[in-house]
Amino acid sequence: MQQIAPSAWLRRFHHLLSANAGQVLDLACGTGRNSFYLHTLGLPILALDRDAQSLHALQLEGIETKTHDLEVGDKGYDWPFGESSFSAIIVCNYLHRPLFPHLLASLKPGGILIYETFAAGNENFGKPSNPAFLLRPGELLAQMQSNPEVGMTVIAYEDGYVEQPKPAMVQRICARKAGEVGVLNQL
Repeated sequence: MQQIAPSAWLRRFHHLLSANAGQVLDLACGTGRNSFYLHTLGLPILALDRDAQSLHALQLEGIETKTHDLEVGDKGYDWPFGESSFSAIIVCNYLHRPLFPHLLASLKPGGILIYETFAAGNENFGKPSNPAFLLRPGELLAQMQSNPEVGMTVIAYEDGYVEQPKPAMVQRICARKAGEVGVLNQL
């Protein structure tokens, strides 16, 4: 089965994941393009999605999966993980704002967050076009402060237009949870 190419943003910063041993969460992984890529790098992956069928091909490759709907529950979300659970969390093309404080808390000290999704203005290029699913200007950067108990160091941030894999407005960030810094943040 031919896979869609992994996120270029993830490929740019994958070296930070290799330097930070431990399990990587691919959140809302869909068909698993990023999970497959990280698996080829030898990283331990947990691929999570609410669609069990989308996880089947990942399971056949020996990648650990979890079927879970993050958007249910009394509070409007259901975060199934504890604090300091992952060495890295990857999120591509998914946005559910109530999860941000929990994402940050679930990173181990020194853990990496690689996040990219659609931003305001994307309605000019297609879907998603609903403002509920589009980041406001600077919002992803501001979300790094959504959990007052977690300090995040931004390694790289972009907010603008991309042509690949399709014309879109995006925001993307690579950040490290408070812990070691220095050469680990190599660009």
